[in-house]
Amino acid sequence: MTEIYAVKLSEKMEHSLFNNLLSCVSEEKQARIQRFVRWKDAHRALIGDILIRTIISERMQLKNEEIIFVFNEYGKPFLKDSETFHFNISHSGAWVICAFDNSPIGADVEFIRPIDSDIAKRFFSEGEHSDLLAEKDDSERLRYFYDLWTLKESYIKAAGKGLSIPLDSFTIRIHDGDITLETENEFRACHFSRYEIDRDYKLSVCATGKAGRGNIEIKRMEELTIMNYEL
Repeated sequence: MTEIYAVKLSEKMEHSLFNNLLSCVSEEKQARIQRFVRWKDAHRALIGDILIRTIISERMQLKNEEIIFVFNEYGKPFLKDSETFHFNISHSGAWVICAFDNSPIGADVEFIRPIDSDIAKRFFSEGEHSDLLAEKDDSERLRYFYDLWTLKESYIKAAGKGLSIPLDSFTIRIHDGDITLETENEFRACHFSRYEIDRDYKLSVCATGKAGRGNIEIKRMEELTIMNYEL
């Protein structure tokens, strides 16, 4: 069953803590994180890596230096030498989340902010765009947009092929809380869940394992600093 962990970031991290946590990730990831221009982006990326390392360490009793990630041709990460541990990380605004299961999974969290209405027309399928326009209230239409966006992103991420799967090549419909997928894509044996994490955010998960909603466990930043050792 899917499980989700989340960390809510607060103010800018102390430089010493940032460097301490940075030493816990791979040299390649360190280089990527240090290339970010905005500190918020660097902090979210770092905490995402630390979060999944913390989960793996706790669940699989692995030392940090034993945690090695490999990537498929589309860049999706996997835990090396493990066929039954699948995960996906997403971050937006103040939240960093990680969903994991024993089969392929995708997750997406998004901060709800105003959007250009042309985005839906450009990237959604005709059915999705029609459903969106059927929402009469502007604020509900915005929230419905992010429901669809996070569901579609979670599907793309679970499939593990990136944007080689066009966003308009499948349709997601939401009716009375039920979520259905319409597609001719090969990847279709999946199910969706939406989670309430914060009034100002939308969080969706696409899973291929046994249907069932897991709980969200919130971890404090302090709980991640137990990884107080370097690679």
